Amino acid sequence: MIDAARRPLLVPYVTGGLTPDWTDYLLAYRDAGADAIEVGLPFSDPMLDGSTIQQASDRALARGATVSGILADLTAVAGRVRVPIVVMTYANLALRVGMDRLAQAGVSGLIVPDLPLEESAEPAAAAAREGIDLVLLAAPSTPDDRLREICARSRGFVYAVSVMGTTGERDVLPPEAADLVRRIRAAGISSRLPVLIGFGISTPAQAAEAGRAGDGVVVASALMRRVLNGATADDLRCDVAALRAALDLGVSTGTPYAEVSGDRR
Repeated sequence: MIDAARRPLLVPYVTGGLTPDWTDYLLAYRDAGADAIEVGLPFSDPMLDGSTIQQASDRALARGATVSGILADLTAVAGRVRVPIVVMTYANLALRVGMDRLAQAGVSGLIVPDLPLEESAEPAAAAAREGIDLVLLAAPSTPDDRLREICARSRGFVYAVSVMGTTGERDVLPPEAADLVRRIRAAGISSRLPVLIGFGISTPAQAAEAGRAGDGVVVASALMRRVLNGATADDLRCDVAALRAALDLGVSTGTPYAEVSGDRR
């Protein structure tokens, strides 16, 4: 799905249907150097999402966002985005929607955090038949034997959850993140799949640190907080460009998003 050989990978997130013009954020991310884009399908009971993503989901649902509408929006812009779209959703929605509908909307990756490893074989096979990579998550608490199985079954990349708990902005990158990446690589997948660190990547400095530890980052809550506070697609283009620069340079001043974009609210 994405190639880790060229540079550290950047996967920014947006909640589908969050604003009337939510697909403009996809195009802004593309222009800012995203290697793929994660799109969350709003869900009424998001067990792994922290308060920011929950608020984004609630706002999207209040606007009347539906899975069918979000997939229709993706279909309309698929030819212009030109980077892989990775949908994040929960098992109830994923199984109800079906892999064929996701593929028709141009989706090439799928993250289902509440799908048990033991029940992932059939959905993974269905996804593969439609050209969709089922991305599995590994956490700091994952035992080594289970970690090896996750690494063997994951496709596209391995999602390294930086900290136990829900998604959300954090002041520092937890030390467990680098240790988890080392354990994943010890499981023998370093030459096969990129390892992306997510959950709590909140500043360019943290992105740079995570990029040095792994093969790239997923950034969600910090960006959605900006949208909830009124940031436009142009604002987030600047934010993601700052993340891109930090990853590429491997260093960052740690400038907050609001200052990067000129918005100090």
